[in-house]
Amino acid sequence: MTSQVLIVARDAAFFAHELGARFSGLTFHAALETAGATKVSDGCDILLIRTDEITAALIEAMPRLRLIQALTTGTDHIEALPNLPAGVTIAAARGFHGPAMSELAFLFMLGLARDIRTVLANQQQHQWDRRPQRLLLGKTLTLVGVGRIAEELAQRCQRFGMRVEGVASARTSVPGFDLIHPRPALRQAAAAADFLIVLAPSTPQNRHLIDAAVLDAMKPSAALINLARGDVVDEAELIRTLTALRIAGAGLDVFQTEPLPPTSPLWDLPNVLITSHVGGMSDIYGQQVLPLLIDNLTAFVAGTPERMRFIVRNSNAKG
Repeated sequence: MTSQVLIVARDAAFFAHELGARFSGLTFHAALETAGATKVSDGCDILLIRTDEITAALIEAMPRLRLIQALTTGTDHIEALPNLPAGVTIAAARGFHGPAMSELAFLFMLGLARDIRTVLANQQQHQWDRRPQRLLLGKTLTLVGVGRIAEELAQRCQRFGMRVEGVASARTSVPGFDLIHPRPALRQAAAAADFLIVLAPSTPQNRHLIDAAVLDAMKPSAALINLARGDVVDEAELIRTLTALRIAGAGLDVFQTEPLPPTSPLWDLPNVLITSHVGGMSDIYGQQVLPLLIDNLTAFVAGTPERMRFIVRNSNAKG
């Protein structure tokens, strides 16, 4: 039976067009969101989807499902589904988020260092306000989680004249880093940081990795930036720390509950910059992920799933 592929994403039409031109033996169905996807999902055995769109109801509507190719780095939403069949292969989309995540990190670092909220308020009030500007030059950046994104960010930060340190469980020396701290030394690493950037994935071991002890170890002039997942940071303790002005500020792209509830005090804290989980998004995202989709679909339909990249649920995975 010919495989049918369901694509659920903002760029679904783009992916269907590009992949359809390369895979004549596959039938592609495009949907912008899950509500439209369930109308055509019944006969599909391959699912390409943003993880924030996946639901148990969609899985229930796909009895032939064999492969889920995430269009995002994280797959925790998929793996948490209660009705996910045991035989379904899951693959992540990784290896190309470095530029987008790095640029968001710089948006936060520069915005916090230069107090962009005050700058914009002054512009709105037509107020001329000359004051010394805080530079990134010479500041210490500490990256919690040292993977591909961290490596790319580290290279960019070194060009700004920053000192780059990391906290890792296994790696001891990484190109672009001045120093790698072992995981047990997280508090000491946080104490030396001017910017503590969280890139560690969401796992049971990483839940509230950035806790009260880590936040209290940070310098009053330091800032926390979370580009990973909301549950890696103890959000209640972060709010306490920011409210008490124990640290200078925070740049947050991810949260414990998403969308961030309108009642969250984080919205109104003057030392916080917020973006809406856009770290992995870009205007060229489709072009960036397309080569990986082509490679993984080619391997899967050829019956060689062990040749796929970034498999997170397959005993023969290589990545």
